[in-house]
Amino acid sequence: MIERQDILSMEYLKKTEFTGSHQGMRYRLEGASSEDGKKLKVTVWPEPFNFFMTPAEEKESAEFSFDEDGVLDAVAWMNDRLFEEKDKWENASSRWDSYQ
Repeated sequence: MIERQDILSMEYLKKTEFTGSHQGMRYRLEGASSEDGKKLKVTVWPEPFNFFMTPAEEKESAEFSFDEDGVLDAVAWMNDRLFEEKDKWENASSRWDSYQ
């Protein structure tokens, strides 16, 4: 399970993106502009490749408020993805051979 302390501070997120991984799922948190102001965009995808090497169709994203509550909501959403798509993450390591 991903926990709040696994994600760096809001001050860090204000400056740059944050990436991590947990049990076969990689994730990225970043600031994103929207019509409603700044949002926290969270993207998850299966290992083993980084954000830029993974095809867009394999990524799933959601946006949250750009504040501490948004980070907590993002962590809950990532944990939901871990639980709901458990097979996807457990089998992610078998994808190493797909690198071209």
